[in-house]
Amino acid sequence: MNKTTLTTSTGVPVDNNQNSTTAGSRGPIVLSDVHLLDKLAKFNRERIPERVVHAVGAGAYGYLEVTHDMTKYTKAKFLNAIGKRTPLFVRFSSTLGEKGFMDTDRDPRGFAIKLYTEDGIQDIVGNNTPFFFIRDPIKFPDIIHSRKRHPQTNVRDPNMSWDFISLTPESIQNIMFLYSERGISDGYRHMDGFSAHAFRWVNEKNEAFLVKYHIKTDVGVKNLTPEQVCEIEKTNKDYHTLDLFNHIASGKSATWSFFVQVMPEHEAANYKYDVTDVTKVWPHGDYPLIPLGKMALNRNPQNFFAEVEQAAFNPGNNVPGIELSNDRLLQARVFSYPDTQRYRLGSNFDQIPVNCPINNVANYQRDGFMVVNGNQGNMVNYEPNSLNGPSECPEKSQKASNVNGCVARNLFQSGDIDFEQPRAFWVKVLSEQSKAHLVDNMAKSMKCCRNDIKERMVRLCSRVHNDFGMRLAKQLGMATPKL
Repeated sequence: MNKTTLTTSTGVPVDNNQNSTTAGSRGPIVLSDVHLLDKLAKFNRERIPERVVHAVGAGAYGYLEVTHDMTKYTKAKFLNAIGKRTPLFVRFSSTLGEKGFMDTDRDPRGFAIKLYTEDGIQDIVGNNTPFFFIRDPIKFPDIIHSRKRHPQTNVRDPNMSWDFISLTPESIQNIMFLYSERGISDGYRHMDGFSAHAFRWVNEKNEAFLVKYHIKTDVGVKNLTPEQVCEIEKTNKDYHTLDLFNHIASGKSATWSFFVQVMPEHEAANYKYDVTDVTKVWPHGDYPLIPLGKMALNRNPQNFFAEVEQAAFNPGNNVPGIELSNDRLLQARVFSYPDTQRYRLGSNFDQIPVNCPINNVANYQRDGFMVVNGNQGNMVNYEPNSLNGPSECPEKSQKASNVNGCVARNLFQSGDIDFEQPRAFWVKVLSEQSKAHLVDNMAKSMKCCRNDIKERMVRLCSRVHNDFGMRLAKQLGMATPKL
């Protein structure tokens, strides 16, 4: 059968659809990757008006209180004193369902935080898993398409999702989490949050650290079994939303403990993994959790659409002292998130009250749809000027970074290294009962898949651990294939 050549939207042949163009194998993505930008920009505009992903969600207001000294790691003002409180808004969500979809779908959960600091908005856009399915953003539209609806039937098709997973080995750790007992949380209050991405913190001495965020529920992780989900969905499709709302409405707070993992930046180059590979975690034995503070949610929104639906997050919203790492997926999200919001909410989405910073905004941006802040009055709108307009703040500049390497579609390190952590999860973390649940959930999900997809998944799981592959093969009624 003749294969059709993959092209960009303008018909140009695509040489590599698996790796973004970066400056060196561990360097940042370059803006000249036309295929990546074309692919992400088209993907961001696929739905009107709800979010392409994370459409189903709930939110609440609260605060972050610093309980431990962070000044040795960052000069960020909102973290500069023990006891300091910063107001925040949190939006929880599921990933794939459209508006009105069941809260209890087996699906990764979003955990997005907007902090209203004295230096502007600080967003932390994470999930309920410390890792992700893919590590290069060029694959993001594909994984979402594979788990959404079939283009002809308009229903979800397990052949699509498992076909993609079986051909994307680095996804296996996230799949094991998703189909384990932790795959469906018993409400947002019983769910942990993770940045998954590494961010760069810089202190007053201009020393740099790579940091990952871990947000641990104080009431403990609690999950739903498939049987419980079936009973809940008979009467309540908004289970997670109502649990959070009613808990806060009763006068109680939902609380989490906030931790960070910290790696001196100079250690990253020689670590056994690429530390910006978002499909892997940093072992706690190497980089233990360091307590930062307490996060509490204690106030419900007054209007869901105005506050929850219009909340717009961007992992590129970072105050001085917090910067981006070279994580490819993170760097692409910095483009994709605000681009999506400009399309969904308009170019002035940051003037919507839930998205507004608490400090004054002063710049040379004007006009556009739905200006609601007075358009900065009669203040000068060009720069440089001799009219005392807003001026630069050089002392807030970011720490310089060294970048070297060939500009190319550089490959990530791959191979058996992608299976080390999933193997440890299978051997050291999962109990016998948990292994049985994991395999049973996966087998039920792929029972209607084509045999070639099932065989690939059995081979993939066997690469994690032979016992894992054998159990899945048995559940699917298949012979264990040779690796």
